[in-house]
Amino acid sequence: MGIEKALRMVKDLPRVALNNIKNSPMDQKKPHNLRRGWGKNKTHGRGHKGQGQRMTLPKLGFETGQKPFYQLMPQEKYYEGHHLKRQYPPLSLLKLQRMIDLGCVDPNEVIDITSICMTGHYNLNVHQRHYGVNLTEDGAEKFATPIIIEVQWASELTIATIEKLGGVIMTRFYDPLSLIALKDPEMYFKTGKPIPKCKLPPTDAVEYYSDPKNRGYLADPDKIAEERVALSQKYGYELPDLSQSDKLSLMLKRKDPRQIFFGLQPGWIVNLVDKKILKPKAEYLQEYYNS
Repeated sequence: MGIEKALRMVKDLPRVALNNIKNSPMDQKKPHNLRRGWGKNKTHGRGHKGQGQRMTLPKLGFETGQKPFYQLMPQEKYYEGHHLKRQYPPLSLLKLQRMIDLGCVDPNEVIDITSICMTGHYNLNVHQRHYGVNLTEDGAEKFATPIIIEVQWASELTIATIEKLGGVIMTRFYDPLSLIALKDPEMYFKTGKPIPKCKLPPTDAVEYYSDPKNRGYLADPDKIAEERVALSQKYGYELPDLSQSDKLSLMLKRKDPRQIFFGLQPGWIVNLVDKKILKPKAEYLQEYYNS
């Protein structure tokens, strides 16, 4: 009955035409006492000089050029050393799966910062203290591709999701200069600078990258294998046999802690014009880059 009544009402309503359209209430003219030039003397309520008169009011949250409030309270431990904190822009498993489905990332190769940044769907700004990829567990239930990936930060559920499918994940630290080269290798090679030697993580990050639970690149491989089994028991899934995988040789590929590119050593210069690689010959350079 309600549907029939509504249909009957719609049929009886007049159609929209030029002769029955009315102006919006907001289109009505303002009263004369609200127009500019009327009332409140010659300044019209704006006052003399300053931001109010010139309508140059600051943005919301601007603290009049003074020191921000969070810097005035050093007793707050959260803000201690805030200008030195490393940032890791997040990348969800859902977005990574979408990149794979669209062909932006090749799951048959090692996925690292370079392959992720070259897709154009991930923003890494080294000058804003971005130190790499934080792979989050958002969309873990929809992730369905076994991959070999190298990131800078990952949660326990993220690690479990990748290893459950027969993939391999590793967390690795890169210093800002190495990140600049990794973000866009072609642009860096055009500068003619040698490939930088990756620095070791700072003291407050050594523990994270040495922990086998985090799959750190400085951890003992035997302990990582034990943690893989422990994590599968914790989340209740059967760990795939990697020895039978077609990607076994790819899974075993590792970089030296000082190396940032596969197949390229620190100190080498890649000449894109002549398609040559120049290697250092001086003994002090070889000693520096090999140390």
